[in-house]
Amino acid sequence: MNLWLYLAEFALALVLAPLSLGIVNRVKAKFSGRHGKPLLQLYYDIAKLLRKGEVVGKGTTWVFSAGPAIAMTSAVVALSLLPLGGVASPFAFQGDFILCAYLLGMGRFATILAALDTGSPFEGMGASREALFGALAEPVLFLALLALITTAESLGVEKELSLSTLFNGFSPQAWLSGRPELIMLIFVMGVLLLVENCRIPVDDPNTHLELTMIHEVMVLDHSGPNLAFVLYGSAVKLWLFASLLTGLVIPVMPVWAHTLCSLLGMFLAACAVGVIESVMARLRMHVVPALVGLAGSVAAFVLILTLVR
Repeated sequence: MNLWLYLAEFALALVLAPLSLGIVNRVKAKFSGRHGKPLLQLYYDIAKLLRKGEVVGKGTTWVFSAGPAIAMTSAVVALSLLPLGGVASPFAFQGDFILCAYLLGMGRFATILAALDTGSPFEGMGASREALFGALAEPVLFLALLALITTAESLGVEKELSLSTLFNGFSPQAWLSGRPELIMLIFVMGVLLLVENCRIPVDDPNTHLELTMIHEVMVLDHSGPNLAFVLYGSAVKLWLFASLLTGLVIPVMPVWAHTLCSLLGMFLAACAVGVIESVMARLRMHVVPALVGLAGSVAAFVLILTLVR
């Protein structure tokens, strides 16, 4: 029964993932006084791109064509390791958070290689920035996970190394057990969501300015189905990090109620991203590592508190 419930939740996540980006764009449009794109615009774009042909540069190899598919697949597989709608993943195991993190890293690596394969210095610049921010964000993610793991271990929670335990109603119970410092991890996960998805103030996905572009510059040469894979993979990755964020605050409850709260939390997270991008100007490139460093410091502080208790 749990397997079929999870498969239904997983299918629902895959279907609704592009809607989250539609909500972000709609919120940004409302803040600027525009009507904005339709909520389902990304669905239309993906369907249109899948029907089109692909233009490939003469200097590229199979690495360029395989990059988007690998990045999208790694995001989908990483999402399958997370608990969804209050149902633990059937693929959960001790230490699955390491696999999840490095599946995302593999997707980033494939995107970087595809950008470098074009031989374009413009895309090489974006690949260099992506590698820098990835190297900064991954330790922050592990620090946050270690803080949750040490708390779970001290409280005697079974399978404390599983994502299905850490993000499936565990944190609210820990807060009630005298662990209020874990609330600060919400800020850490929020920063990781913006950094890993290249959103403002880290990057602006709607511009092609040399000084601000990271992710978008790496996919400029993709077209047709490969560009559809890029767009869908970005939507799934946003859904994944929003799931981590909402998993910190939703307590244990029946599956139907947890599903509704999770969907509400996902859409609120998308609205929050839209609000942040509307009210906050892009930071200078050298300030962004400071933002990630602040999140890392907060995660390290929480980890120290959990260790000394």
